[in-house]
Order: sequence, then C-alpha cells, then structure tokens
Amino acid sequence: MMPTLKLRITLRPLLGLILALVLTLLIPAQSRAEDGGPAARHTGQAKIFLAAGDYRHALEACEQLIRERPSAAGYVYLTYVYQAIDGYLEHLSRTEQWGLVDQLYFNLAYRDPQDLVDPPGGMARMAKEMIQTSVRQQSDVSAGMAMRLDRQQTETLWKQQTAWRGAKPDAWWTAAPPAWQW
Repeated sequence: MMPTLKLRITLRPLLGLILALVLTLLIPAQSRAEDGGPAARHTGQAKIFLAAGDYRHALEACEQLIRERPSAAGYVYLTYVYQAIDGYLEHLSRTEQWGLVDQLYFNLAYRDPQDLVDPPGGMARMAKEMIQTSVRQQSDVSAGMAMRLDRQQTETLWKQQTAWRGAKPDAWWTAAPPAWQW
C-alpha cells in the first residue's frame, strides 16, 4: 500500500504541471492579456489617451504593444488610432475649429522639452493636410500588416469598428469600439 501512496504523491505535481502547460497553450494570448498583460495595459492606456485627445500618446501605446507582443489585433488598433486622427481632423475642418487643428498638430509634433525652445511651426490648414496625408498612409501600412498576420481576425475587428462608427458618427474617434476589450 505504501508504494501506491508514494506514486500518487509524485504523480500529482507532475500532472498539475502538465495540466498547467496544456491550459497555457490552449488559452489564446488575448484572453491572458485581459488579466493585465501587455495588451490590456497598452490598449487601456490608448483608450484613455483617445478620450483625452492625446493622439501622440495613443499611437505610442499601440506601438509599444506591437513591439512587446505583435499581433493582427495590435496592428488593427494602431490603424484605428491613425483613422481616429483622420476622423477628428475631418470633424474639426467641417466645424471650422482651426485652433484645435493647431493643438492637434502640436500634440503630434512635440516630443521633447527641446521642442519648447525650437517649436515646430505650421499653419492650421497646412498642418491638417500634412497630418491627414501621413496618417492615411500609415493607416494603410498598419492595416496591411494586420491582414497579413490574421485576415479573419482583422475582418472581424473592422466590422466591429464600422458598427461603432455608425453608432457614434460625430465622436467615434474619442474611443475604440467597446467590443475591443483586449
């Protein structure tokens, strides 16, 4: 009876280890990210930055996510931020809020304290065109990367963002779709 008891004691930790490894491999990385991993941290930051209109930091949060854990979803989120900048600029130009275009330009252009003594210049309408051209190009690039990584997931995420834009046509750029909880 003793050898059987001893065998059970040594098998239990081994079985636990095997079960943990199997579960780790079966649970998608995105699900694990919801528990506070890099995806949750960086997309959480990006959501706050979008709400504040701090698009430079929203872009940086998405870029950091891609550096730490590249994925189609990460590239889709980055693409969405580029498109949010474009949407916000369109809104500002339609409502002729050129002072806010200047603010957006400075938000994107200022990166270091050095910029305070050597500020980037630009007129609002010219800045709008320059920013829109750049974000549209970068949006196309990151969308292409997402499609190459996982076409099906990318198409699903874009359907969600299309529905989100339809539901909030005058402010969709202030947040990512609520379904994007990763």
